[in-house]
Amino acid sequence: MDVDARLRELGIELPAPMGPGGNYVPAMVAGDLVFLSGMGPVRPDGSLVTGKVGDGGLDPDTAREAARLTGLQLLAALRAELGDLGRVRQVLKLFGMVNCRPGFNRTPAVIDGCSDLLAEVLGDAGRGARSAVGMAELPFDIAVEIEAVVQVAS
Repeated sequence: MDVDARLRELGIELPAPMGPGGNYVPAMVAGDLVFLSGMGPVRPDGSLVTGKVGDGGLDPDTAREAARLTGLQLLAALRAELGDLGRVRQVLKLFGMVNCRPGFNRTPAVIDGCSDLLAEVLGDAGRGARSAVGMAELPFDIAVEIEAVVQVAS
């Protein structure tokens, strides 16, 4: 699959990948696996989507869009590491964390924002195993953080 052509067809331009927020690398390759560090939701203007999801906080639709923005960051980091998204064979695992208020339990619907994007861009190769959990706090108060493990062609 020509992923760059698919991105153009969808009208999606990947952002510049955001740098790490600490002493780590955005991606680590081990054999045919790429481990992507946790990424957050960066708006086109460079600002972060922040806040807690749930009663009195961010609404689930805003959080879902934040997860989609995070998916764009994952793809941008992956392209920066690989040079060509056409090397992606399979998204094996997503681990999605939602910064939420007590009682918010619709974390899977939030993380679907990222999962749907990956499936839209990569087809069946974008669908893998996944966890979607609620967290009391995330770095910099970001609304979501998502990490991934991706299998690639050598």
